[in-house]
Amino acid sequence: MSLKLAPIVFAVLWSGLAAAENHGPAPSCPAKTVDGTKVVDLAHSPGKVTYVDFWASWCGPCAQSFPFMNQLHAELHKHGVEIVAVNLDEDPKDAADFLKSHPANFTVVVDPQGKCPAVYEVKAMPTTYIIDRKGEIRHIHMGFKEGSKAEIKKQVQALLSE
Repeated sequence: MSLKLAPIVFAVLWSGLAAAENHGPAPSCPAKTVDGTKVVDLAHSPGKVTYVDFWASWCGPCAQSFPFMNQLHAELHKHGVEIVAVNLDEDPKDAADFLKSHPANFTVVVDPQGKCPAVYEVKAMPTTYIIDRKGEIRHIHMGFKEGSKAEIKKQVQALLSE
């Protein structure tokens, strides 16, 4: 890639636009729920469309994405959508403070060692992986913008219809 194109490619990736479909199978990566009561494997929930979102307390766009994920969960959970938000803060208090001001009505897991973002090759915060019912990553969104909500919801609904 030429150096002239590099800023354009970065801008497109950072804008929250989805990359091409069919990225292969979702990697297995177990993580504990924030309350420590169970372990969730990010690979997928069999038979469900899984929305995996990597976030941290210091990430401004992450705070903007939580109301959207709550809305998506409220509307589509009963139709087979599982939302799993993966916190990457090293200090659990940072995540707890964030969740007090940005409550989550969906599953939140913690990965303070950063094993899961390494396996998923996360390059931006937040990054969302939309996984189909068969466990294939179909869409990746880097960053979060208000303008991307309709497209993301459309992608999730399309996977529910498959």
